[in-house]
Amino acid sequence: MRTYDVVVSLSLLGLALGALPAAAFDGTRTPEGAPVTVPLSAPQSLNPGRPTPPASIPNSLLNAAPRAAMPAPTPFQALRSGIQALRAGRTDQAVTALEYAAEQGVPDAQWKLGRMYADGDGVDKDKLRSFEYFRRLTNTHADDPPGTPQARFVASAFVGLAHFYLDGIPDTAVKADPNRARELYQYAASYFGDAEAQYYLGRLYLAGKGAPRDPMHAARWFRLAANKGQHSAQAMLGAMVFKGDGVPRQAAVGLFWLTLAKDSAGPDEGWITETYTSAFAKASDDERALALRYLENWLRTRRE
Repeated sequence: MRTYDVVVSLSLLGLALGALPAAAFDGTRTPEGAPVTVPLSAPQSLNPGRPTPPASIPNSLLNAAPRAAMPAPTPFQALRSGIQALRAGRTDQAVTALEYAAEQGVPDAQWKLGRMYADGDGVDKDKLRSFEYFRRLTNTHADDPPGTPQARFVASAFVGLAHFYLDGIPDTAVKADPNRARELYQYAASYFGDAEAQYYLGRLYLAGKGAPRDPMHAARWFRLAANKGQHSAQAMLGAMVFKGDGVPRQAAVGLFWLTLAKDSAGPDEGWITETYTSAFAKASDDERALALRYLENWLRTRRE
């Protein structure tokens, strides 16, 4: 339809409406020329207990059921959310997500919370709470095959429990029990082949704590861990072998292990650097040269 026709049609419609008698707001006619009374308030609802819905909103929408709640995250979604929150520095949000995942039995979440409470990492240090997370993890997954993804967390939880049993947790039911600590280290070291457990087990045998002192046995555990790159075990083994402490003395071999350990030691491990420096000063030129050849062979086999 052309614009001109639309305008003419609207004009005619306006004239037609103007010619009609005025009507009251309640729909009844008023006498010709009589004033129209406008009510001061809206009409009362037919149902006083329920306001009349606006005509523009269908009753079907007003009476519709509420939308369903969002489904709860899966345990592994909660784990991922917790790890992402930790990386972003949102510790409170991370702990909430990790606790949800841990309650659903996710090993990674149980281990992470155990470590956080043990170290006071983003939370108040709470050794007993850490102990409980580690205990729950080891009770449930002690027999998991060593090659499974969660095996390293389970082994680490055994080591964490052993640490607590070694010295006990003050003012709790967890008392010092070196023998129990040795058993836990032994399980993680033997079944899971965990290098940390092997290192700490070697220390117990060297000190005669939780078991009779046995330097040869200690050296065997140190060597297993050292071959896996555990630098503290490398330092302990190197010191023993360089001095001949309960094992045959092999100065070049000892210096080799101490050199490896020194190169991996952190800034808070001054004892490793000091032990290496002392051994290097005491070693002969031949012993230093042989230690260097051992080191070159080690590095070459790791690159191949």
